[in-house]
Amino acid sequence: MFVATIVASGSLGQGDIGEAADRIAASGAIVLGTAELEPGKAADIRFEGDAAAVRAALQAMPGAIDVVVQPEADREKALLVADMDSTMITIECIDELADYAGIKAQIAEVTERAMRGELDFAEALRARVALLADLDEAKIDLCRRERVVIMGGAKALVRTMGARGARTVLVSGGFTRFAEPVGAEIGFHKVVANVLGIEGGRLTGGVGDPIVDSARKRHELESAMAAHGIAVERTMAIGDGANDIPMIEAAGLGVAYHAKEKARAAADAEIRHGDLSVLLYAQGIARRDWVEE
Repeated sequence: MFVATIVASGSLGQGDIGEAADRIAASGAIVLGTAELEPGKAADIRFEGDAAAVRAALQAMPGAIDVVVQPEADREKALLVADMDSTMITIECIDELADYAGIKAQIAEVTERAMRGELDFAEALRARVALLADLDEAKIDLCRRERVVIMGGAKALVRTMGARGARTVLVSGGFTRFAEPVGAEIGFHKVVANVLGIEGGRLTGGVGDPIVDSARKRHELESAMAAHGIAVERTMAIGDGANDIPMIEAAGLGVAYHAKEKARAAADAEIRHGDLSVLLYAQGIARRDWVEE
């Protein structure tokens, strides 16, 4: 049996739930029942049938409604592995750090191409970091204080899952100087990221090896599964760029968050309208049970 969770960015009416159920039936599936997770916001529709066809039918609904279709068994996850930049926070840290060096436009273009999968991630990262050589180290913390904004729903998602016994890992192709304080603030159990070269209070233009790339992200997912005895069906991975695809594909529920096209195509589900709290509803966790502070 499958469950389709629909979550509205605005208001979810009974008409929306009815239309969703009708679309599921029209796809050839059998609707078994509907239930509101939160009145006016989120609902579950249980069904038997072709999950891919149901997902496509529901994603064609008008309005700002996000859809997650998955097996009902194991919908609540025991492991969350998440990207950081443009996923758990609203910015790309290297682009904003480049602004303090006066070269944001130059670096941001490369970042965008790397996230679309047009460039080798490790090579593109080294090339961008090289352009930051001689930047005052103090600019890193200044950038973090002035520019980093936690993504809506991030704290609720990570803290609620953690409180319910799940393991949470932040794995970033960005830098430890951003990821470690961000991970601590949000509530992750583990943080993995790249190390910027710094000597004499200035960036050297280098980055430590090995680079945290797409293979490392998948490795962190698989190693956490093995270390904690978690079945793949109980895992979730979230990201927005091409370097997140291997972990998205390897997870029980791979989620593309406001993502680039290649990541969207690889994912089991995508969030196009709402924030990260959609993924709490997707796990069947009602708002009254969220941990936000």
